[in-house]
Amino acid sequence: MTETPAPTTEHELCENKRAALDAIIAQHRDRPGALMVILNETQKQVGYVSEPMQRYVAKKMRVPVSAVHGVVTFYSFFTTQPRGKHTIKFCMGTACYVGGVPQLIEKAKQLTGSDIGQTTPDGQLTMEVCRCVGACSQAPVVTVDDEVVGRVKPNKFPQLIKKLLES
Repeated sequence: MTETPAPTTEHELCENKRAALDAIIAQHRDRPGALMVILNETQKQVGYVSEPMQRYVAKKMRVPVSAVHGVVTFYSFFTTQPRGKHTIKFCMGTACYVGGVPQLIEKAKQLTGSDIGQTTPDGQLTMEVCRCVGACSQAPVVTVDDEVVGRVKPNKFPQLIKKLLES
């Protein structure tokens, strides 16, 4: 049983996203593991793989939407929402958790008005949790974009946020 994509799929995508997807699909459709390659390239170029994009890829690749959605939701590196200019990830490994990451998360929520898994309304900052980043001796740890920042204290956290928003 194959699924039929929602009829509004093409209307939900703006022209430039549709053109980007068409180019990605044309380049990779005949490769082994094409679906994964196409979704990965979409994430890299567009920044996320929304549900309308998933339906569009499914239609163009002639696969069920559930197959595309299954890949996107299985792998944690895919995101279905636009992300902020900067990303802060709070390490939830044991050392960081015990060292105060829950307090840092609460401070971040107060400062930004956003919750974990959300992007601030201005599009500047996305906050997430992650597993151990391997810097336990520096707990509590956050990663800012791809940089590990250790020994972060709640009273110093506003400076970190301010610095990000100014860059």
